[in-house]
Amino acid sequence: MLAVFQFDAVSVPRLERLLAAGRLPTLAGLRERGRWLGLETPATHFPAGSYATLYSGADVAEHGMYYAFQWSPQDQRLRWREDFPQPRMVWERVARAGKRTLVIDPYECAEPAAVRGVAVAGFQLANVMSVPRWAAPAAAGEELDRLFGRSRFVNEVFGRPSVRGLLELRRRLLDATARISEGAVHLLRRGTYDLVWVNLLAGHLGGHMFWDLSQFEGQVLDDAARTTLERALDDIYEEMDAAMGRITSEIPGADVIVTSPMGMAANMSRVDLLPGMLEAVLASNGATPAESRAERFLWRLRGAVPTAARAKVATVLQGPLTREVTMRLSSLGVDWSETPVSMLPSDHFGQLRLNLRGRERDGIVDPGDADELLARIRDGLLSFRDPDGTQTIVAVEHTRDVVEAGPFLDMLPDVVVRWNDAPSNAVDRVVSPGHGQVVRPGSGSGRSGAHTPEAWALVVPATLEHAPCESPRLRDVVPTLCAALGVETDGLRGTPLLAA
Repeated sequence: MLAVFQFDAVSVPRLERLLAAGRLPTLAGLRERGRWLGLETPATHFPAGSYATLYSGADVAEHGMYYAFQWSPQDQRLRWREDFPQPRMVWERVARAGKRTLVIDPYECAEPAAVRGVAVAGFQLANVMSVPRWAAPAAAGEELDRLFGRSRFVNEVFGRPSVRGLLELRRRLLDATARISEGAVHLLRRGTYDLVWVNLLAGHLGGHMFWDLSQFEGQVLDDAARTTLERALDDIYEEMDAAMGRITSEIPGADVIVTSPMGMAANMSRVDLLPGMLEAVLASNGATPAESRAERFLWRLRGAVPTAARAKVATVLQGPLTREVTMRLSSLGVDWSETPVSMLPSDHFGQLRLNLRGRERDGIVDPGDADELLARIRDGLLSFRDPDGTQTIVAVEHTRDVVEAGPFLDMLPDVVVRWNDAPSNAVDRVVSPGHGQVVRPGSGSGRSGAHTPEAWALVVPATLEHAPCESPRLRDVVPTLCAALGVETDGLRGTPLLAA
């Protein structure tokens, strides 16, 4: 048996601190027996794209999954990621080989077309964007609901958080992690599996919201609340470690991989400022910045309407309708006949796409003029500075220059805008000598933590051996599992990290 534990989107420095303090005994024991590998990851440019790579073994341009809402050039609009062709996940390969898999809560992952065993999502918690509820077979989900109750929704709503809301979030994340250990143990005792994949995902949302208390600067917090919130992320990591310990005790002879497709650190994203910056740059070049105004409207709306009120609306609307409203608002009032470049939705790096003639349904930019337009945008965006004089944007990169070729390359954003590493919570405006001042619309996402391209795998063989690996990548995890299980690897370019 092979077991993969996804210690999702956690901070390696924080793990090291807790390991040194003896607070993560399960991970410490596995590290003593295994090998820790840093992995090259798509999260360097497309954090959300790293999940499809982890689950499929394909690179971003090979699977085309880069965000929850993706651009459809033939429709000239955003569509939900599941409206696009889905990559073949490792548990689908395993099923076709006649082997059994247990999968619990894969992140941003569609229900598999084929599975032998049990695959469930939205068990430890449900989220309309990232962990919607599904189960294959459906009876497995119904059984889990009967035994453990229906999972709670933990939906993230951008905007300044409240102390009460974060205290409740902490409780739900800790409960969710205890819940997944109970569910996994139950399913392991009920069946036999060749591959077990468990995503301990509380560290992901917890990292976004409990990295630090920067969102409460200038506010008075009572000592009890401050202490609880300051310790929340450490508490979550400890609970994740305990859950992994309980599950591994049920599968003592398994070869184990603990992995994360990205890391976590202080929130440096200024993506809510980008619509205004892009508008200023386009206006100075004589273009109509209609689309950037639409994105800026969304961020102003988030800042104007209290977070709690928008959370209630999102809960009432539920998944599909919430997603549709968000997609429609993202292009509200856009006149594509005068819009040369659009800002695609993102919660981390900026993502831009040219309205290219011959590629987009309503394209207006001549392909021969694309490089010149991109150069003007790049120069304009790089001219902006934070209030302390630091360059706001450190790179404006053409996707073709940083992503390996693949069949879905033309479906990706054309440009990725990457920020400096300084925390962004205190950045209320940015200024360019040539394009003026852009004031932050509202209070930002409300996150104190954001992703880093710090992917890793702890490979712990029991029946297998370590394989040579000079430059390990995130895409190597799936070939490792396939090779160990004797499953076909058609189309995979990765290298196994374990050998028989």
